[in-house]
Amino acid sequence: MKKFNFLLSLMMLSVFGFGQTIAIETAEGCMNFDGDTVSFKIGIDQKPGSDGTLTVFYRGDMDSQALGEISEILFFLLAAMTIVELIDTHKGFNLVTNSIRTTNKVKLMWMVCFVTFFLSALLDNLTTTIVMATLLRKLIKEKSDLWFYGGLVVIAANAGGAWSPIGDVTTIMLWIGEQITAFSIIKKLFLPSVVCLLIPLMVLSVTMKGHLEKPEVRLAGPGGHRAEVTGFEQKLIFIMGILGLLFVPVFKNLTHLPPFMGMLASLSVLWITTEILHRNKTEMEIEGLTVGEIIRHIDTPSILFFLGILLAVACLETTGILLDFAQIIDHSLGSIYLINLAIGLLSAIVDNVPLVAGAMGMYSMDTYHQDHLFWELLAYCAGTGGSVLIIGSAAGVAMMGLLRIDFIWYVKRVSVLALIGYLGGLATIYFIYG
Repeated sequence: MKKFNFLLSLMMLSVFGFGQTIAIETAEGCMNFDGDTVSFKIGIDQKPGSDGTLTVFYRGDMDSQALGEISEILFFLLAAMTIVELIDTHKGFNLVTNSIRTTNKVKLMWMVCFVTFFLSALLDNLTTTIVMATLLRKLIKEKSDLWFYGGLVVIAANAGGAWSPIGDVTTIMLWIGEQITAFSIIKKLFLPSVVCLLIPLMVLSVTMKGHLEKPEVRLAGPGGHRAEVTGFEQKLIFIMGILGLLFVPVFKNLTHLPPFMGMLASLSVLWITTEILHRNKTEMEIEGLTVGEIIRHIDTPSILFFLGILLAVACLETTGILLDFAQIIDHSLGSIYLINLAIGLLSAIVDNVPLVAGAMGMYSMDTYHQDHLFWELLAYCAGTGGSVLIIGSAAGVAMMGLLRIDFIWYVKRVSVLALIGYLGGLATIYFIYG
């Protein structure tokens, strides 16, 4: 029972801001590097007040293969985030946002949501949410309308990221861990993800009426100096960046090398291209356009948070705690549909990264082979279940911060739509493969 409580406490702590430090300190940080292994110690102390004080320690060795797998995920994320930021600094995303002109509520809803859906699959749901939040500010004036469309973007971004191997951190983890392949997740989850988005949109198409009022155009944006780029540079970096991201799954299938190497190769090509493009410009003219400067603005705290979570889960896996937890879930629920349904709803409260990382440690490839339906269900449920609450996904948290969306307002206006879409997509998987 102490193992079970410890595992839940570790994962719950990772949800909150302070948990990014405490979750690692709970494992006591007792790690020593020795050749190809890492020795660690995890302690659980019984609080004073009972009969005596009891300390239980779990000891184990984590080999270099586990550390290598964690490093692959971190390098992949770092390279992908750099490419996306490079496209953004060259104003490449303006090519998408400037093409939407309608003010009809229903038409705009369908247009925004499907742009988000496919853009999220090509890039990732977090980056797409940031881009679409900027777009919505340019298209919608009223705060209530802005919040509502922001909530729909969260649903669309999470649905779009669920069927792509690079669309969400959790699918990236499953893909790099070789639990899923790119072709299999697209084949099995594309239709359920579309259903997850279509159900809310069809409901709103009947109930939503009228037109939106556009905000006044601001002649100058906030912030300081920003380097100007030509139309050719804008289009070139946008096209090369998107192609570079799409090249990664092709690279993995052709070479059978880890995906992070394909992402780094794409970044290298873009780096060389930008150096050639801006070779004759002054330092003022290229400010913020070089890869060296862009890397400084990457969200490295998030990268380190993933490192801490993955290391903690690897320690729990090595000690056998995750295996015990998997057996409890199996005995309690049994069905892979019920297990993943619960994980999906739990991901609306608990961050889905430690949930998926924990599931990857709890269930070995011997239990569920590569491309087993369990892994596809895990990708779908952990990815789309977080839309039920705005704090349940990275995309939701980002939209909440960017548009200042109220948590209770989201629960009243969007959560039910997200829930019926989530259940509809899960039912689609059951009818096709169940």
